[in-house]
This record gives sequence, structure tokens and C-alpha cells, in this order.
Amino acid sequence: MHSDVKLAIRLQELDARVAELTREIAALPKYTAGIEKKLDSHQRKLEADRAALAANQRDRRKLESDIQAQEQKISKLKDQMLQAKTNEQYRAFQHEIQFCEDEIRKAEDRILDQMAESEPLEKNVKAAEEALKIERAQVEREKSAARERTERDRKQLEELKAERSELVRGMDPAVLSTYERIRKLRRGVAVAEVVDGRCSQCHIVLRLQLLQDLNKGDQIMYCESCGRLLYHNPPQSFEDLTGEPAPAADQT
Repeated sequence: MHSDVKLAIRLQELDARVAELTREIAALPKYTAGIEKKLDSHQRKLEADRAALAANQRDRRKLESDIQAQEQKISKLKDQMLQAKTNEQYRAFQHEIQFCEDEIRKAEDRILDQMAESEPLEKNVKAAEEALKIERAQVEREKSAARERTERDRKQLEELKAERSELVRGMDPAVLSTYERIRKLRRGVAVAEVVDGRCSQCHIVLRLQLLQDLNKGDQIMYCESCGRLLYHNPPQSFEDLTGEPAPAADQT
């Protein structure tokens, strides 16, 4: 195989890994933002449940205060009723007391309703608090892992870029220029292996003469269809062809 083709193959491997790491580094902040957004939505739901529970408790306290006020009013009315001088005044006090008692019963009924409503709210808040605590810890672990992954990726990216710089210095400038041009045109794939007489990228059947010249390895060959640099690594032994040891020679 031509030496510049070997370098181009390695260069393509480096470029593919660089592109992969670059995408991963760019994606990690989006990933952490996504899990934080999910956490925020759960936090807002918890806050809404807490607000509903707090409103329920405020309403109950207000109803309890109203009952206390009505009871105090009844007590005063009963004291005043003892001083009534006419039946009409007495019945008026009775009517007011009855009204207060009706208001108390309504408030008590409403308190019972509020208590029934508060039970699922309290359960929801408690369950959400526990779940959010666990989820927040998980999010922190995932964010920490993402930061560590980013640092590893950046370190590896710098190493790959350094290797790439060293590698291109050893390539023929014309071959490098062709490689870069084809890579831009062919979505990052500038070098293609020949498999079963075909270009592995565009799948065109290659001419026999081109295959013969390619196998000589003394010049750089290009696919006549897609323009990619070609390489071919035919099996060199029986083991390569079959995966089994070669049979022993017949001694007879």
C-alpha cells in the first residue's frame, strides 16, 4: 500500500474521532440543560402542590376563626336574650342564634371537606419531596459525570489534534489537499476500502486494470465514480482467507 494512503487512512480515523468528540462535547451542555429542565418542572409541580396545601390550611384556619366568632356571638346573644322584655325581642334573639348556629354547621361541613381535600395534597407533597430529593441527587451525579466526560473528551481531542498535526507534516501536500477537498465533498469520508472489487462507499464495480494497479501499491488510486482515495488489503495467507491453520503438506 502506498505510504501516503496509509497516512490518509489514519488521518481519516483521526478526523472521524475528532468529529465524534466535538459533537459529544457540544451535546453534553444540552444534555445537562435537559435534565435540569426536567428537574425544574418537577420542582414547579411540588411548589404548586405546596401552594394548594397552604391555601387549604389557610381556608381551614379562616373557617375555624369564623366558627369561634359565631360561638362568641351566640354567647352574647344568649346573655342579651335573658334581658328580653317582650316575646318579640326573645324570638328575634332566637332567630339570630339559629342563624349563627346554621353558619357554624356550614363552616364545620366545609372544614370536613377541606380535611378530605388536604389528605391527598399532603401525600402528594410528601411523595414529591422524597422523589425530588432522590432526583436532585441523581441529577447532580449525572452533571458531575458529564463534566468529567467533557474534560476527558477535551483532553483526548487535544491529543488527537496533536497527532493529526504531526501526521499531516509527513504527507505529500498534494495528497493532503486532495484528501481535504474530498472529505468536504463526501461528508468526511475521503478514503474508501475496496471490497469484492467494489468501492465500499459508492459500491461501483471497479475496472480490472484499476484493481491491478491498486494492488501493486506503488501509486495512489482514486474511485472513478466518487473520487475517493482507494485502498485494498487482500488476504495474504490461508489463515486470512479461512481463519484456520493451513493444512500440513503431504509427506508421502
